[in-house]
Amino acid sequence: MTVRARYRLVALTVAAAVLGGCGRGSAHAPAPSSLPALSPAQLAGQRVIYSYQGLTPPAGLLDLIRHGEAAGVIFFGGNIASTAQIAGVISELDRANASPGNPLRALPLLLMTDQEGGAVRRLPGAPLLSEKQIGASADPRAEATNAGTGAGQTLAGVGMNVNLAPVLDVYRAPGDFDDQFGRSYSGDPGMVSALGADFITAQQAAGVAATAKHFPGLGAASSAQNTDEQPVTLYVSRDDLRSIDERPFQAAITSGVKLVMMSWAVYPALDPRWPAGLSPAIIGGELRQRLGFAGVTITDALEAGALQAFGTTGQRATLAARAGMDLILCSGQDLDEGEQARLALQDGLRSGTLNRAAFTAAVQRIVSLRSSLRS
Repeated sequence: MTVRARYRLVALTVAAAVLGGCGRGSAHAPAPSSLPALSPAQLAGQRVIYSYQGLTPPAGLLDLIRHGEAAGVIFFGGNIASTAQIAGVISELDRANASPGNPLRALPLLLMTDQEGGAVRRLPGAPLLSEKQIGASADPRAEATNAGTGAGQTLAGVGMNVNLAPVLDVYRAPGDFDDQFGRSYSGDPGMVSALGADFITAQQAAGVAATAKHFPGLGAASSAQNTDEQPVTLYVSRDDLRSIDERPFQAAITSGVKLVMMSWAVYPALDPRWPAGLSPAIIGGELRQRLGFAGVTITDALEAGALQAFGTTGQRATLAARAGMDLILCSGQDLDEGEQARLALQDGLRSGTLNRAAFTAAVQRIVSLRSSLRS
C-alpha cells in the first residue's frame, strides 16, 4: 500500500468513527463541571481571553484574574524575552488566580500561545519543522507525533496549557494563503487528517490542550485572502467543504481535540451572510451537530480586519457569543479590548440579549476544559 493510500485509509476510518458517534470528542466528552455561584461580571469574564503589550502583565489584568473575571491569557513574541522570564510571568498570573476572591481559584487559567512549528513559534524550541516540512518528510506520521510532543513539552515547560495549533487547513495551490507560510501539511485531506490527529494526540498526552483551526477550513484562500487584514469570502461548494476541508476536523474530534478555532471567512455554501465564527449555522449546524464536537469553541482574533463590518469590539463579542462561540479571543495586545468584550457580554447577559441557559452552558464547557488541565 502506498503512503498516500494509507492516509486515505486512516481518513476513512476516522470519518466512519465520527459518523457512528464513537469519537471521544462527541460521545465520550466529559460532563461539564458544576459551577460555583458567579456574578454576571464573573460569568462574562470566564468567556474572555485577554492579551497585553510588553513583558509585564498590567495591574488591571492581575486584578481581573484575582476577582474571577478572566478565563485566560494569550501570549505573543513581544511578551516573551526568555523562557525564564515568561515562566516568571505565568507564576505571577497563577498567584493572582489563587486569590480568595476568585471562586474558580481551584482551576488553572487558560494560558495559551501559537506554537505551530516552523516560522510560527512564540517560544524558542520545538516544534522546529513547519507543517509543510512535516508533510514532505520521509516519515510524516513520526514527525507529526514528534512535533506534537515537542510543542506540548515546550509550552508545559513554562507553565502554558493551551496551544492554538495545529492548523488543519487543506491547501489548494502552491503559494496560497496557508502554503506560503508552510502552515498546511498537505493538499490531500487524508494526509492532513492523519498528521493533525497524530500531532493532537501527542501534544495532549504531554498535558497541553490542542486547538484545531480554522474551521471549516481556510485551505481555499488565495495568498491575498488574509482574514486578519480584510473580509474574505470563499466560494467552495458544500460538498467540497465537507469532503475536503472538514475531514481533518472529523479526525481531530475523533482524536479528542479539546478546542476548535473558527475561521472569520464567509462560506456562502453554508451561510451567505455571516463569517463562520459569527454563524449559528456553521458553529451549531456543521461543527456541533454534523461533526458532534462537544468541546470548547474559540474565536480567531476579535480585532481581525475581516470583521470590520460587524461593529465595535463589544458588538462583535456579543454576536460571537450569540452564534455559539464559547471563548472570545481578544488578541490585540490591549487590556481594554478584553474589557470591552467582557462588559458587552455582561450587559447582554443582564439584559437578556444573550440567552442565560446558553451562556451558562458555554461557561460550563470552559470550566470543564480548565478542570481537565489540572496539573
